[in-house]
Amino acid sequence: MLTYDLYWSFRSPYSYFIAGRLRALEETFELQCNVRPIFPIAVRTPEFFESRDPLWFSYFMADIRREAEFLGLPLQWPRPDPVYRAPDGSYPKEQPHIHRLTYLGVAAAERGRGLPFLDEVSRLIWSGETTDWHEGDHLRLATERAGLDYGELMSAVEADPGRYRAIVEESQAAQRAGGHYGVPMMVFDGEPFFGQDRFDQLKWRMEQKGLKRRALP
Repeated sequence: MLTYDLYWSFRSPYSYFIAGRLRALEETFELQCNVRPIFPIAVRTPEFFESRDPLWFSYFMADIRREAEFLGLPLQWPRPDPVYRAPDGSYPKEQPHIHRLTYLGVAAAERGRGLPFLDEVSRLIWSGETTDWHEGDHLRLATERAGLDYGELMSAVEADPGRYRAIVEESQAAQRAGGHYGVPMMVFDGEPFFGQDRFDQLKWRMEQKGLKRRALP
């Protein structure tokens, strides 16, 4: 069976754009995705944004709206943002949402349901179909749709957050060793594919390496 690594962030709209396609790919073909959630660049290297040309942000916002329309996906900037930004524009070290989301992603991957969890939770956060995604039963229901128990995942994360942080940091180092720092990034057979627009190239390369459809039940 073919395998590949997926480096993915809950704050990336482009990660949201590709999650459903990767999930369907794994469900259709004899393929295993090693889901490796990482912290977004605003948490890893917040200074990244300090040197950006103003056109970077305006183009980014136009591009994600266009890409969502092209893919037929609903899109709204998350409320709240998974990464908290202080009034002065800085990104505090203590974050109320992104650490929990990322650790839950790691826990889901360890239970063999990483892609379904990424897909369901990213839709919850980015589609705009749910108000206040962080409150009430929203995360619990999304986790159940992915075939997991939210309470069990949270208990595991809360019991040893240091372990989950170490796993995330190891994945961040592996990502750079794999050839890029951005998300989503897929590494297949030692070759990096950065960006949701590299999905077709990734599948093409897998087909060259013998990608096979799963047998019908």
